[in-house]
Amino acid sequence: MASASSATSLIQTASAYKGTPYRYGGTTTAGFDCSGYTQFVFKKEGVSIPRDTKSQYASGKAISKSNLKTGDLVFFNTFGKGASHVGIYVGSSKFIHASTSRGVMVSSINDPAYWGSRYIGARRVNNFQAETTIASAPEVDYATRAEIAQILVEELNLSVPTDGPAFKDVTTSHPQYKVIAAAAEAGIFSGNSAGEFMPDDYLTRSQLAKVLVEAYDMPIIAGQTPFKDVAHSNWANNYINTLYKNGITSGYTDGTFGTNKKVTANEFKIFMSRLTK
Repeated sequence: MASASSATSLIQTASAYKGTPYRYGGTTTAGFDCSGYTQFVFKKEGVSIPRDTKSQYASGKAISKSNLKTGDLVFFNTFGKGASHVGIYVGSSKFIHASTSRGVMVSSINDPAYWGSRYIGARRVNNFQAETTIASAPEVDYATRAEIAQILVEELNLSVPTDGPAFKDVTTSHPQYKVIAAAAEAGIFSGNSAGEFMPDDYLTRSQLAKVLVEAYDMPIIAGQTPFKDVAHSNWANNYINTLYKNGITSGYTDGTFGTNKKVTANEFKIFMSRLTK
């Protein structure tokens, strides 16, 4: 395979569209879906690849995870069978992709809460020279409501209802429509007063405490928590105390629970590992 451009040029092109919103079927800067984005970037670099994810997965040369190079296409299974999501490897275990939650962004292929367990392989469709990585501050991966709903539905083996959720912001074309429907039917998640699910929003640690206690039908254990930032009058006190008493959380080393902090992907993985051990 001939090299049409350098890895530096590829990354500059790919990074120029960070923040572009996700759009199902999107192939332009008005909005991309995952394979529309990879095809767009590669075309800018003079490399032709198929339009859809499955065809891209059938292209080029299969590459092992240990031999990934900048410019390799990395694939994940997010629903159904086979490859359903694709991104561009940019080095240091990172890939850039059009995510349904935040549009074009950089994530870790080893993300413990989501991408790590869904990685299925890589393809090299072009040899980009001069290996490089995106020069930026480390990014912290947070878990969105839709991502947490998907993991809980899979862990609890919840069935999908015949009628989907009546959320204004979750259409049938949304990649996580079915799991959101299942989570809503089970009472794990509900929408806001405007009838929106807010799939791309993050959960605070207090909100996650309530979700986990209700998802696993844990008996509420009332009482004051040992965390200095959780007042007895706090709406989430009993949920947090229930997790604490069951050994699911121990809080931070400074004696706080972090009530209003966004849940990171790694924290969610820890909570789940303790719940399912």
